[in-house]
Amino acid sequence: MTTEGIEAVFLETHNWGRAAKFFQALGFELEFSTDHNSGQLRNGDGPYVFIAEVPEDRETSMQVVLKVTDAGALSSDPGVEVVTPFADTHYGTREMTVRDPDGRIWSLQAPGQN
Repeated sequence: MTTEGIEAVFLETHNWGRAAKFFQALGFELEFSTDHNSGQLRNGDGPYVFIAEVPEDRETSMQVVLKVTDAGALSSDPGVEVVTPFADTHYGTREMTVRDPDGRIWSLQAPGQN
């Protein structure tokens, strides 16, 4: 299984506006925002940061997403525990999750099928 580096960082926050301003102060530019308190920022050509607001009673999380160019070309590697196989997302990509040897969950993202 081969990845091509970090595609994105997904962050959850309790205050979308405050989080977006924080990243903008660090040099990130807002690429788009949604009508449900979320949006995507990027600094140069690097990975994007997608921030989504969650309710105050929910613990926030952060997820690093690794880039895969072709989900169909991935071979099954016994050294990688697949938690969920590649599946289409509602935002046009394909994602799968794997577990590392210490139990952390990683997301892999590939372009959607055309």
